[in-house]
Amino acid sequence: MDILKFLTAGSVDDGKSTLIGRLLYDTGNILEDQMEAIKRANRKNDDGTIDLAILTDGLKSEREQGITIDVAYKYFSTANKKFIIADTPGHIEYTRNMVTGASNCDLSLILVDARKGLLEQTFRHTYIASLLGIQHIVVCVNKMDMVDYEQKVFDDIVNDFDRISSRIKIDRIDFIPVSALKGDNIVHYSERMNWYQGPSLIDILEHTEIVREEDGDNASFPVQWVIRPQTDALHDYRGYAGRVNGGILRKGDEVTIVPSGVRTRIHSIETFDGEIEAALPSQSVTLLLEGNADISRGDTIVKQQNALQLTQEFEADLCWMAGDVLNLQMRFVLQHNSADTLCVVSEVLYKIDINTLEENFDDKKIGPNDICRVRIKTSSPVFAELYEKNHQNGAAILVHPNTKSTVGALMIRKINYY
Repeated sequence: MDILKFLTAGSVDDGKSTLIGRLLYDTGNILEDQMEAIKRANRKNDDGTIDLAILTDGLKSEREQGITIDVAYKYFSTANKKFIIADTPGHIEYTRNMVTGASNCDLSLILVDARKGLLEQTFRHTYIASLLGIQHIVVCVNKMDMVDYEQKVFDDIVNDFDRISSRIKIDRIDFIPVSALKGDNIVHYSERMNWYQGPSLIDILEHTEIVREEDGDNASFPVQWVIRPQTDALHDYRGYAGRVNGGILRKGDEVTIVPSGVRTRIHSIETFDGEIEAALPSQSVTLLLEGNADISRGDTIVKQQNALQLTQEFEADLCWMAGDVLNLQMRFVLQHNSADTLCVVSEVLYKIDINTLEENFDDKKIGPNDICRVRIKTSSPVFAELYEKNHQNGAAILVHPNTKSTVGALMIRKINYY
């Protein structure tokens, strides 16, 4: 059965947690003990019904404030599909959490409060979804019950969203008028909005096609760990543990070790359940190679068909996550897959005006939650690809060298290869 990974995003108090709670409740995915815990929490809505948002407000501070801070993951299924939900926070200071939650998702569900219309966070989350390569967005115009289910309110929001979405690359956008509180058009069709003839939210989720990259000639394998038991029984055992980044690796494939350039073959592929003939995209395995190549954590094993694509300079879209302003004089640690190297942001090319989604070449001051295009120079070569070609090899993070905290997320757009 297919698994669809999707996130919920929006501004503060748009009802993300309530919508997810409603989705779980109306699809019969709340266990009896969970229901009892909700009742014991004694958190009610204004109309006396149970507050379903408590299902995803997992942190104590979230329950006390009635907001989402961390990314809350939930799992549910229907007869047709399994789902993983990343409920991401709406406050602007937690935008970094939204980036984290969206990084592995197939679909973005963006909520808009029918009373407020489009806000800055709506633009920000939509643009970040496009940067991360999410090509299907579902816009849920929530709290329709608070605007008397008026069609004009919904139509105006759709028209406003169409104007901003024309500036970004999104293959498909669906619009649904909903009330998460009352359950309108979440799982069950609304009798109070007969003017809407489209699908419900669960219909769209169940019928969304999931595209997986399985190009066998574009496989790479960043080495996470070298396994050397050095026991009497496994004295000569040397395995390389990691996860396949796109493509397929098969027993007997010719491979190249990056950055050394050493060529060899895959002798065998092992998992916890035993040896397999092929490793698929995103699968975690242990590779055993022919010969005794010098390989360590941070090296990458690539299919022989791949060119030796090493670089020390590239352009990337940057989501700045630190609390202070980007300092071009500072050196950062670039974490790219399992490899670390020092780097500098040598130039800010332009900043995105989040309200218009236009490129601003004049304002180069990058503050918290800003999005911009930058040029990166690294002290050591990295094996990088364009983000649109391979999300794993085309992404990296910037880490503060002293605090070890993540200060930026990078999506590589242009590479100066050797």
